Amino acid sequence: MTDHQPGGLPAPLRLLAKPLPLLPIGTVLSLAVQRLAARRPGIFDRIGPYRNCRFRIAPIDLDFDFLLVPDGTRARVDTISRKAKVASDVQIGGPLVDLLGLLDGTLDGDALFFTRTITVSGRTDAVVALRNAIEDAELRPADLLGVSGRFGGLVDRAVLGGIDALRRLTTASAGSSPAEPSPPKSPDPTAGPAPSITPFGSLP
Repeated sequence: MTDHQPGGLPAPLRLLAKPLPLLPIGTVLSLAVQRLAARRPGIFDRIGPYRNCRFRIAPIDLDFDFLLVPDGTRARVDTISRKAKVASDVQIGGPLVDLLGLLDGTLDGDALFFTRTITVSGRTDAVVALRNAIEDAELRPADLLGVSGRFGGLVDRAVLGGIDALRRLTTASAGSSPAEPSPPKSPDPTAGPAPSITPFGSLP
């Protein structure tokens, strides 16, 4: 039997991901978020008083977590051990592909929450503020990488296609049906806006 958590990465992929904390992932992600804040400060203004909150994002199929402080051009993303006792205001946990689905808007946040695929604890008001800011911004992979135009479209198709392939792989390994996706966003920047998702709308 394959060692697999429901909705999580298959064991071979989790094994390949083990060395990732040794790489400067946190530094790369921190710079990406800071540059995004410099280009589009309105996203972080929308987060308001929660910019200094510490969001612990815990993919259940990795051996490490991410600690995000979305403070605009001073934003930080750190990788920390799953067992590390680090203070945080918000804890968000779930399979990696579903967490990515929340970020790129392809999965319905409410559905993932109510089926307990994604768990949230701590300051849920901060979660709502962060998710609303991300949703309104309609972020694409190219936005985080700071590219646009035709090359930006190629980046979006490549990254979103990779996430979709990873989601199908985890679903096939688990032998279950995938979460119902929201209509996909077009990588064409001239395309109309994607349908709105109300994230965690029923949280207190």
